[in-house]
Amino acid sequence: MAIKRRAKKKFEENSALSDLAFLLIIYFIVIAGFNINKGFLINLPAKDSTRLVAREDILRYEIDGSGSVISGGSAVDMGTVERTVRNGTARNPNLAVALSISPDAPWQSVVSFVELAQKLRVESFSFKMKEAEG
Repeated sequence: MAIKRRAKKKFEENSALSDLAFLLIIYFIVIAGFNINKGFLINLPAKDSTRLVAREDILRYEIDGSGSVISGGSAVDMGTVERTVRNGTARNPNLAVALSISPDAPWQSVVSFVELAQKLRVESFSFKMKEAEG
């Protein structure tokens, strides 16, 4: 008894691979639209560069646990910070802004401050986390 075998289809007749390739192309085109980099572009200093900044050329700010911006021991709003930094950089282009961040500070306050520094094109911007108390 002879078993009948089906004839194999040629590659050109099999459209499943072309359909799969088309779907993969569409998939990668759609995924490429979702790959958006939302971050900060911050120019970091060179590894072995040294830059001296005079103490009077540094504006010091602090963000406490409640998200308040503190300058000179008193709370200030972001509008005041913006005016102070804008006037300071107009007088002195080498002005540096130093931010000290409490570990309990809300992240949005920190992000807003960094965005403001980026908007004002502050050339020297430094921030650090305070040591956790306790």
